[in-house]
Parts: sequence; C-alpha cells; structure tokens
Amino acid sequence: MSDDAIAEMTFEQAMAELEQVVGQLERGDVALEASINLYDRGAKLRAHCEAKLKEAEEKVAAITLDGDGNPAGLKPLDAS
Repeated sequence: MSDDAIAEMTFEQAMAELEQVVGQLERGDVALEASINLYDRGAKLRAHCEAKLKEAEEKVAAITLDGDGNPAGLKPLDAS
C-alpha cells in the first residue's frame, strides 16, 4: 500500500494495520530489509492515527449552560 492509501484510511483501519505491523516486528521472523520497510510503514501509520486523533479532539465541544442550568450552546473544548 502506498502513502496515499494511508491518507485515505480511517483511524480504525490504520490502527488495525499498525497492530499487524507491530506483531510482525515483535515476532522477529521478517528479513532485515522487510523489517525496515515495516518499521517505516508503522511510523507512517502511527503518524496518521495521531493526526486523526488530533482532528477528533479539535471537534470535541463542551456544552455551555445558561443561568438556570439549561443547555445554551456549544464551545470548543479548549476555549475559556
């Protein structure tokens, strides 16, 4: 799979493949050159997962309440 394919993956797809890559590397039954390629792919998958998580965090919103304690709207999680 190419780097473009990674960019199109969902978080869950990338995480599942990353788990497979880690499993292969941990077993140690892969030739050196293949291990290097797997490590490189794993690093790209990890970065993709981190970007997806950051994107999700930015979408999280806190519910604001009015003076009576009723929901009044939303604000970004990191807004004061």
